[in-house]
Amino acid sequence: MPIHEKSLIRPENLKTSGESLVIDGIDVSGHWSTFIQSRVVRDYDESMEQEIAALPGGEYIHRCWQCGSCTNSCTVNAINPDFNPRYWIYLIRMGMKDELLRDKDIVWQCVSCNKCTYACPRDVVPEGVMKATAHWLELKGHTAKSHSTVFDEIFSGQVIATGKIEEGRILRGFFRRTGQVLMQDWVVELVRRMIRHIPVGLLMRMGMANVLRPRTRGWGRARAALEEYVHEQEARHRKALGLDHPAE
Repeated sequence: MPIHEKSLIRPENLKTSGESLVIDGIDVSGHWSTFIQSRVVRDYDESMEQEIAALPGGEYIHRCWQCGSCTNSCTVNAINPDFNPRYWIYLIRMGMKDELLRDKDIVWQCVSCNKCTYACPRDVVPEGVMKATAHWLELKGHTAKSHSTVFDEIFSGQVIATGKIEEGRILRGFFRRTGQVLMQDWVVELVRRMIRHIPVGLLMRMGMANVLRPRTRGWGRARAALEEYVHEQEARHRKALGLDHPAE
């Protein structure tokens, strides 16, 4: 699985001569002896691919043959060339953990547009691999929980607890846990439009739901089943990653 793009060579690995050189009146200093510094990788983590494959979304990473269709179709790559799913899949399969960790702060930027998944000729499901990789980074303690993970926890926690979705409570909980102020401009505008366009009776019921926190009738058994399933899945994922203690 060769990687040839010049853009994937780390800047610090490009070495140029500091001598001055002028040829036919043209200053070519620093370019005539540019070379790529050789490196020796000693930190191969052969378990990394298996660990990511054990997480939801990463199951088919082994199918990748490095055609580049995912990166070529990627919405985020068009804006940020450093966001490169194909390269990260290559690093994962090669076990080059330190190289992957250098990009740990941008892996989570995947917007789940699924263009990569539609373009992939091998059904690798690159979007799923990006999510599994971001999850792996969090579980291994390499990154803090992303905002999307926090939102997922708040959303699923409310559904499991009550069997209902109360948008206001979800929004408040998300802002509180991510350190954001509630009265943001777009939130104020959203409330104004709701007041103008939503019937008063419905607004009152929505307000009461935020205060009383109603539950779906007979939800107890369903809640217990969901909680058991979530616990089993979390335990399975942590066992696959060799983590003995619950996530913080």
